[in-house]
Amino acid sequence: MITILLFACTNKESKPQEETVQEQTQADKNLNGFWVGDFVAEETKDGSEFVTTNKLNIAIKSIINDTVSAQSIVAGNKRPLSGKINRRNGKTTFNLAEPGDDKYDGTFEFELVGDSLIGFWKAYNTNLPVTKRSFKLVRKEFSYNPNLMLSSEGDYTDYVDSKSKTELDTLEDGKVEEYTDDYYRQASESVYTLNSSTKLLTEKELKNLKKLDLEILRNTIFARHGYTFKKKSFRQFFDPVEWYVPVSDNIDGELTAVEKTNIKLLTRFEKYATDNYDTFGR
Repeated sequence: MITILLFACTNKESKPQEETVQEQTQADKNLNGFWVGDFVAEETKDGSEFVTTNKLNIAIKSIINDTVSAQSIVAGNKRPLSGKINRRNGKTTFNLAEPGDDKYDGTFEFELVGDSLIGFWKAYNTNLPVTKRSFKLVRKEFSYNPNLMLSSEGDYTDYVDSKSKTELDTLEDGKVEEYTDDYYRQASESVYTLNSSTKLLTEKELKNLKKLDLEILRNTIFARHGYTFKKKSFRQFFDPVEWYVPVSDNIDGELTAVEKTNIKLLTRFEKYATDNYDTFGR
């Protein structure tokens, strides 16, 4: 009789503990997926304010007990992340680290606040141009959609690869003053009117386009597949785009037959195309 009572008490006490584990596991599963947002420079080696804000994706793959497996995807780098999740006093915090065998590796510390992950990244290498970045990430779904287009309201001026030109200006008093002006490439409306993923482009459509037009049309194909761009000159056009989610550093196996054909044609035209440089206010 005593044995039966003890057995019943043990069962009664263990049941709510099992339910707590199940609820916690489901809560952890709800954190899996892509978390995307701006990766903003906070500390730079030389104190420069002119540093690019990149788009960061922290992909949480699994949470088992307090161990987290994830990836960081930003600026052409896809790096494994591992570490711990802590749940204390109603807060959920993460401490994750990249391996350290890449010069851009570092550590991530962030907290779940509402429906966002908010925190900081710190570089292992203190000699990098940027040694600390902040971020606020929200959940993003990703699926390939060939119909996604760049907005007609976007700024398609290439501020990264500019040219400087020194000129002379004669003042009212007759003195000649020397000054330097910056000249930039600017794309045409073709980058948001031509779809390089859904139809075969023709030589007639491309022959009068600028080199920058051709580059953007080609790389919009990669952006639709979630390619993470290493070149800053391409990131400046795609990181601000709402639908763009960087998920992979190799999408060769995902390209459609139409896209492969268009990439070859666009690349061929890029070799011989030129660009006009002009001054544009930022």
